Amino acid sequence: MIPACVRIKEKQVRLGWMSDMELSFAQHYHERTKYAPQTLATKSRALDFSQQPALYKDYKLGTALDLKPYLDGESFDNPEASQWQRLSRLLYCTYGITGMVPYVDAPFYMRAAPSAGGLYPAELYLIAREGSILPAGLYNYQVATHSLLRFWDSHVWSSLQSACLWHPALEQAKLAVIVTAVFMRSAWRYEDRAYRRIFLDCGHVLGNLALAASIHDYRPHLIAGFVDAQLNQLLYVDPEQEGAIAALALADLLSVEQNLPPTPTVLPSETDYDYPHLIEGQLLPYCHHATEIVADPEMVYPDQVELCQGIQDKYNFPFCLKVSAKSLPIEWGAALRGLEETLLKRRSTRRYTGGGIAFSELSSLLDFTYQPQHYLNQNLDGAPDFCDLNLIETFVVVSEVTGLDSGCYYYAVHQNELRQIRFKNFRRELHYLCLQQDLGRDAAAVVFHTADLEAAIARYGDRAYRYLHLDAGHLGQRLNLAAIRLGLGVSGIGGFFDDLVNEVLGLPPDEAVLYITTLGRPPESGSM
Repeated sequence: MIPACVRIKEKQVRLGWMSDMELSFAQHYHERTKYAPQTLATKSRALDFSQQPALYKDYKLGTALDLKPYLDGESFDNPEASQWQRLSRLLYCTYGITGMVPYVDAPFYMRAAPSAGGLYPAELYLIAREGSILPAGLYNYQVATHSLLRFWDSHVWSSLQSACLWHPALEQAKLAVIVTAVFMRSAWRYEDRAYRRIFLDCGHVLGNLALAASIHDYRPHLIAGFVDAQLNQLLYVDPEQEGAIAALALADLLSVEQNLPPTPTVLPSETDYDYPHLIEGQLLPYCHHATEIVADPEMVYPDQVELCQGIQDKYNFPFCLKVSAKSLPIEWGAALRGLEETLLKRRSTRRYTGGGIAFSELSSLLDFTYQPQHYLNQNLDGAPDFCDLNLIETFVVVSEVTGLDSGCYYYAVHQNELRQIRFKNFRRELHYLCLQQDLGRDAAAVVFHTADLEAAIARYGDRAYRYLHLDAGHLGQRLNLAAIRLGLGVSGIGGFFDDLVNEVLGLPPDEAVLYITTLGRPPESGSM
């Protein structure tokens, strides 16, 4: 049997109407959904808010389990009640409603995980196995009421295992979390480019879940490679409207047999070179189907994580200034109470003052995001699950960081150092590159997550496009939470002039920009 991590099927190349560039569909989608100054104005349109999809999923039938009584901070002596409290707070810290903006027509409710445009495409489902605290069956997390709705009471765990290609973490776990996306919630505003934002948003959710799990003695094992059709069918979702994005085996760390070592997270899909000419509006659904994994009896997960030996930082520019980014870990308080408080009070900053931040603050942000092994003594997971961080590169553009020259830096994760590649203050350019958002201009530093699409697709097929954006969103959320803990402002940006970013900042042309995170000083009366 060929190991799944290197078993990539490719369809026969037939370019047809295309140019002579041999682009897979994921690459084609990325090119077609780029923003450029000469085309963006022609794509702008007024939003019809009467047509906005509902932000909450409604079921006509099912049994509701109220989780609100278990949100109280005081501990329960009853072991069963304590289990309910852990699960309740885990879901609340991951995706619960944590704030409200009182608009005239109707209040807007904000959640623990950020979302582009406040559109919240993600849905959370729980699948319970016999022997868990929940009766066996399928549950939807009802965000609006902080409850679990049991809409199917059948024993479906074996079907979950089959859909996830018998992932080893599902052998012992009793609960699983499935993250899906309701596509139109984001596409209503962002059209075809919404597919990028959907996976970034789901990455935010995964980041919250990984950290909240440590607080409440769980360990989520990510399963990003699964048979899409089977998992969608298991959840009874219409795959044209909603699709599975990630599955996670939710191991209970208080149960010895569930305390598992790290497990594999991804599998390859086919690479689609044989696609039709598509008009705007068809790119998003086709991209989702092109990145699906189809049932294949020869494709299974290995039992253990394959160790990548000798991984080095990709770029070592000659004669560049190198600055160590080593830092003391951020303190999250006894029993990680500071982390839970931060998860619940996090807000995206809407405006920066233009003031600077300290190099020690920037180093702390990078430390928490990229060096999780430094947090083992605080009982945080030292190796949280990602799809494949070796595919992600990070660049930091410094405008106003005390103790660090302005310019563009490559962050060498393995050496934990910043390597300067451009000497310049880019405030004016950042304003333009970020679609003239003041956040880019007034930020003290801006973090860019990038990836070599061609190399990623060579490894994982077109499904790599999903993995890259999930990981970028997850990293972005760790930056979010670290910034809030340090009293800084932070906001993610998913809209930018793709090609101009590389040209202006001096990023290597092979690096496709995935996500931008701005960092800076918020006004005293703050962000929201």
